[in-house]
Parts: sequence; structure tokens; C-alpha cells
Amino acid sequence: MRHREQLMAGAKQCLEERGYARTTSRDIAAAANAPLGTINYHYDSKEALLNAALLEMLQEWGDKVRAQSATGRRVESMWARVVESEATDRPLLVASAEALAQAERFPEIRQQIAEAFERSRTEMAADLHGIDGTDSAEDRELARAVGSVHMALVAGLTQQWLIDPEHAPSAREVAAGLRRIAQDLESGEFGESDA
Repeated sequence: MRHREQLMAGAKQCLEERGYARTTSRDIAAAANAPLGTINYHYDSKEALLNAALLEMLQEWGDKVRAQSATGRRVESMWARVVESEATDRPLLVASAEALAQAERFPEIRQQIAEAFERSRTEMAADLHGIDGTDSAEDRELARAVGSVHMALVAGLTQQWLIDPEHAPSAREVAAGLRRIAQDLESGEFGESDA
């Protein structure tokens, strides 16, 4: 394995074991069994390497969650996989939350995460609802809207599971809540004033 690949593997290991904020360049170099200077040589900075590793890990996580949901009741199945992964992939989700906090001060982190979000929106809409966004401008807008709602739910659910897993909603509760919200939207309940 070459230094670049070793560094990527070492960064992933450090993200899982130490998290984003607590990982140093020396930690990565030690985990990768690579010289410290190779981080800047191959990735320009520790942050760039950690971002690349984190985004790759999140893409793999998203692919796994969506792939296991490819048959039958796709949306409910996907939410069940997300809830299950909150326990099995907790270190990754913590590292992701830490990276989001860093985005406020590092424009390159913000840009990388924003690009990953945009890709994920269309992937979720296509995989879960068959809306690939290629037919028309209206189709692209719908794909983006549907994917954005799923992403907002994933982010909110992740925060709840990280902070208070005992009281975080189950996949069944998420599905029940979504059904009720959809019913209210269909009935015109939202948008009417209670006054």
C-alpha cells in the first residue's frame, strides 16, 4: 500500500477511535505507519485529509444504508437502517458532527461538505423514490426537495441519537410521524391559520 492510501486508512482509523477534533497529524502518521510529512505532500493539510476520509466514510455509510433499502418498503427500510446505524456507526456520526462544527471556520471544509450534501440529495431521491432529476427542471427541483427532506431528517435523528439515545425515535416512530405529516399536508392542515 502506498503512502497516500496508508494515510487515508490511518485517517479513517483515527476518526473512529479519536474523532475529528482530537486527531492530530502525528496520530494519523502513526496509524498509517507513514512519515509525518507525507500528509502535507499528499493532502496539503491534516484537515484536508480528515475531510476526505470522513466524506469517503459517510458516502460508504450512505451507500450501505440505501443499498439495504433497495427492495420492498424502501423508505421505511431506509429509516430502520439509519436507526440501527446510530448504534453501530456512532464514532463515524460523532466525527461527522465535529466536522460540521469546523465548517464554520474553514471554508474548504464547508465547500466539501456542501458538495457531498448536494450529491446525497439526488442520490436519496433517486434510490428511495425513483426521482432522478433528469427529466425536467421541475423533476430536478422535486428530486432536490425530496432529498433535502430526507437529509434534514437524517441530521436531526442523528443529533437526537447522539445526545439522548434512550428517548430518540425508532424507525417505526419516524415512519408514523412522516405519515401524519403527509396526511396533514394533503388535507391542507398546514398553511391554515388557527386564528
